[in-house]
Amino acid sequence: MSDSARSSLSTFFDDVESPARSLVVVNRREPNAVQNLLRSAFDGQSVAVSESELPDVDDDVVIVVEDGEVVAASPLEDVMNAFLLINSDTYITGRGSVENVDVPDVLTALDDVVFDLRGYPISNKEKLLLILISRHIEQLALQTDSGRLRSTFQRLSRFDDERGTRDVYEALAASGVDVHVYGLSGRHGQIPDEIPDVTVHTGTSADYRRSWCVVFVPERPTDDYAALVAVETGPNVWRGQWTYDADRVRDIDQYLDTNL
Repeated sequence: MSDSARSSLSTFFDDVESPARSLVVVNRREPNAVQNLLRSAFDGQSVAVSESELPDVDDDVVIVVEDGEVVAASPLEDVMNAFLLINSDTYITGRGSVENVDVPDVLTALDDVVFDLRGYPISNKEKLLLILISRHIEQLALQTDSGRLRSTFQRLSRFDDERGTRDVYEALAASGVDVHVYGLSGRHGQIPDEIPDVTVHTGTSADYRRSWCVVFVPERPTDDYAALVAVETGPNVWRGQWTYDADRVRDIDQYLDTNL
């Protein structure tokens, strides 16, 4: 679909069929509570969660399976430390730099899957998945040290409210990345303490009010592309998807450039 034919960011969810992927915990030795946390985090999603005992495989490993093939694997401990045993404050209060964020491969490998995710207080874990992927893409941009990053925030006051978020974008602004941020105009329309070398865009459309996007287009076409698109479908309820497909990422980038 061409950008001129798109009525909203939600149309990007229809571009590809959501792949059938599952998470399998192999040779689990951690307590049942850990397995229950993982199941709960993906409850109601298209990603099934199960466990299995397999020979010649290390204990406590999580794998992503698609069409009978293993497409990613991570130690269960990594999934626990990055996702299951923490909350979003770890990533938004500035306790660690974006360079040190380590998102497990089994989470980043769930690209092109459409998720419907709830935030606190309904769920402590679902929305955290979007925060993790956001940091993953921001980290990719910072490591690449060139290209363009576009991020939509709804409220630009997040730069003062969330120390961790501000630290990330100060680091990005000091790099070789061309950084664009988007938020509502009016009382939320200015970054209270403006970050130099960040281009601010403001508006009042539905895309400004309801979107959560982090889109990285590298300067060199051989480098990695990445984009997260999420749309608020209810109070603190999000439909989201991320992709590494270069054509899709460029389309999302062009949509934001044209419509916001």
